[in-house]
Amino acid sequence: MPVLCGSFQRNLIRYTMKNFSSLASLGLLWLISLISATDGTIVRWTDGTEHDFGRVRLGHTFEHRFVFENIAGQAIALQTVRTDCGCTAADWPEEPIAPGQRGEIRIEFHADRGGSFRKKIKVYFDRQRRAEILWIYGEVENEK
Repeated sequence: MPVLCGSFQRNLIRYTMKNFSSLASLGLLWLISLISATDGTIVRWTDGTEHDFGRVRLGHTFEHRFVFENIAGQAIALQTVRTDCGCTAADWPEEPIAPGQRGEIRIEFHADRGGSFRKKIKVYFDRQRRAEILWIYGEVENEK
């Protein structure tokens, strides 16, 4: 095994530690970037993420408002809201919601056929990768 002189060993150790420190710093920055564009929630739904319309009448339209609070450290904006079918429509604010402020998503359900229903609504925010999922459900009575 070759013998290294003392100053060469010290320089090698410093070089290795400096590069290790740089790699650790890069790893920390990467972790912070993952947290800032999080899969975790950035909103709190004040009345929950589900609404039961109960028994509703065929041929009528019903409405519910889902209210959320921005719990992120910066303003957020709703990118889009997607519904399962044409019997469900959504309306949402276009302006950004400041930290600590509230916004609402208005959902309309048109009872166009009888029987039970369960509809999924996907809400996409600009600072969150995954969609927030809302549900509406109930029973449409066949009598008009």
